[in-house]
Amino acid sequence: MYVGVDYYPEHWPKEMMEEDILGIKKLHSNIVRIGEFAWHLMEPTEGNFDFSFFDEVIEKVKEQDLYVMFGTPTATFPAWLAKQYPSILSVDEDGATRNFGGRRQYCYNSPVYREYSAKITEKLVQHYQKEDAIIAWQIDNELGHEGSDMCYCKQCHKEFHLFLENKYQHIDALNETYGTIFWGQTYNSFDEIPMPTKTITTHNPTLKLDWARFRSFSLNRFAQEQTAIVRKNRGAHQQITTNIAGGFFSKWFDHEETVKGMDFVSYDNYPVWGGLTEPIPPAEIAMTHDFNRGLLDKNFWIVEELMGAQGHDIIGYLPRPNQAKMWSYQAFAHGCTDMLYFRWRGMTKGAEQYCYGVVGHDNHYGRRYKEVQNVFSDIQNYEDVLQTEIKSDIAVLYDYDNIWSWNFQQQSSGFDFKQELMRLYTPFYKLNTHIDVIPVSRDFSSYKVLLVPALQIIDEALAERFRSFTEQGGTVIFTFRTGIKDKQNNIYLKQTLPGYVKDITGIEIHEIEALSSSQTVPIIGAGEFQGTSSTCSIWRDVITPVTAETLFTYDDPFYAEAAVTKNNFGKGLVYYVGGGIEEDVLLEIAKRIVKEQDVAHVESEEGLEVYSRFIDNEVYYFFMNHTAETKTFESLTLQPYESKIVKK
Repeated sequence: MYVGVDYYPEHWPKEMMEEDILGIKKLHSNIVRIGEFAWHLMEPTEGNFDFSFFDEVIEKVKEQDLYVMFGTPTATFPAWLAKQYPSILSVDEDGATRNFGGRRQYCYNSPVYREYSAKITEKLVQHYQKEDAIIAWQIDNELGHEGSDMCYCKQCHKEFHLFLENKYQHIDALNETYGTIFWGQTYNSFDEIPMPTKTITTHNPTLKLDWARFRSFSLNRFAQEQTAIVRKNRGAHQQITTNIAGGFFSKWFDHEETVKGMDFVSYDNYPVWGGLTEPIPPAEIAMTHDFNRGLLDKNFWIVEELMGAQGHDIIGYLPRPNQAKMWSYQAFAHGCTDMLYFRWRGMTKGAEQYCYGVVGHDNHYGRRYKEVQNVFSDIQNYEDVLQTEIKSDIAVLYDYDNIWSWNFQQQSSGFDFKQELMRLYTPFYKLNTHIDVIPVSRDFSSYKVLLVPALQIIDEALAERFRSFTEQGGTVIFTFRTGIKDKQNNIYLKQTLPGYVKDITGIEIHEIEALSSSQTVPIIGAGEFQGTSSTCSIWRDVITPVTAETLFTYDDPFYAEAAVTKNNFGKGLVYYVGGGIEEDVLLEIAKRIVKEQDVAHVESEEGLEVYSRFIDNEVYYFFMNHTAETKTFESLTLQPYESKIVKK
């Protein structure tokens, strides 16, 4: 098991290095992560490669029996490269070049940048391929983060034309697919096709979806090129990863494609960052871990775990004593096997002066240092538990084409895909179940329950998979706007909604209404939910049951039709939730489902997470108190933000 910190020795006087490494060792660390922002230090002028500084660093860390994760430095290129080849710089939607001075300003479609990135990566990995202390290579840094996945330069426009020509082969096929007869947008050749920059009204929805697919292709081609270079030149003992940044569903690339060919997934876990007055909800933090575990369907690392307050400009919430520790234990519970904290010491210069580390700017080994020390000394006792596979009966399904379709045509001013995913995820999280968050393309036949938020794009093949799953006894929850579109982002002709899953849902939808996030309509229970009332926001599908049972109706004088339904199909059940229904209703439905499907779950106090892990027929419970109040579970008491592992 590897535990340690992100260490940037180049930021400090050399005479501090031995003191720092000794302090890191006394944390009970056995690894440091280095190098990912040091291209200029490794190649100060073109073609003059110099790794002597890191040679010295590695020798020093080896003296303390520390291992190394080394980051390839392509996220921050040197100034000389930008000056000599300004074409490497990306361009925003308004046509402004993103100047040298930040990070990740490069264009993924720049042949020059890809060439120079390949050179520095190859030279670096070759130099250290026999270094036993280096056990892993990190590709780039937070690929696509902070808007760096989008570029509108001339190079991208040209590559976009080639991407479309390769996909459609003939311009007539594209015109037919896009429906360019509308608004007279028919093209005579691929080089007439615009990028979807600002225009009057809006661009063609299929064009925009293809643009998103092209952005994903561009980033992932770069990631896979870099991965191939490292794999070719690395030592046999060295693994490959990249650190995934948060905000997965707002990104313009498919994360599953990014990590293909890598040995494990790494994640940067920031439950709070600059400007936030409180952390993101515990369920959302848990979901991010389940998402990363789902990318390669295996446990993962965290290579940036928050300890201090964070902010490039505005500084955010300071984790309360033991709260960052508790977030660490939550990550370990959900599949993190190895962890590094960001960062060893807060930097006194540059853009991240206000990203506070394990050690303060004053070099004081205070509360944060002792908290990390406590985590490392304790968690290594459970290495065998952390290495076990997490088996889930429940899966949340997502599809990037579908997410991008929503991003381009929001339909409701209050719609946010992550919010709708969390609407389904949270009730099952509160029942302390195991949940996988996986792409819809993944085989889901082994699960008992599928949660399918706002999946507009469903073709016949996918519908058949849902049909088979339900017939065999599975339970599915669909939510609003299910099945309205094909894979080209076009609405189906002559199909009653919800399209190809109409038969398994047992409903028809002929009327819809977009609601805002602040607009609600009341709903009232029927049948087993008689006497229950709640509200619906964001959207409402006005549902006509065919074979389905009505669970809730809209309390509306004009549209007093079904809002939530349940349908028996084969041996299984299909729920359809017609809008942004409140959590109270969904929690009651979740309770029924976990009991009907015999899904392992634990009911606990609000804010107390209980997550089980199994090894050798023994169960270990991870307890995380996410609140500032004392919580109890059976005979166990947890103080504010306390976390514990208990063997039962």
